[in-house]
Amino acid sequence: MKIAPYIKEKRKRLGLTQTDLAEKAGVGLRFVRDLEQGKATLRLDKVNQILELFGSEVGVIRKEVVDE
Repeated sequence: MKIAPYIKEKRKRLGLTQTDLAEKAGVGLRFVRDLEQGKATLRLDKVNQILELFGSEVGVIRKEVVDE
């Protein structure tokens, strides 16, 4: 699952507004909006601040490489 829908789903499941999430994570409302809209360039430390509330963090995963 991509980060944007994961964050939005978790936030809604917990009954939080975007403002609530921003305050609890210590980030700006604009950042939460950008994150949920899938903005391509975001600070990973701030993404992890939000994910920490859900017991998660951004990490490296191995991607399958398909030989052509």
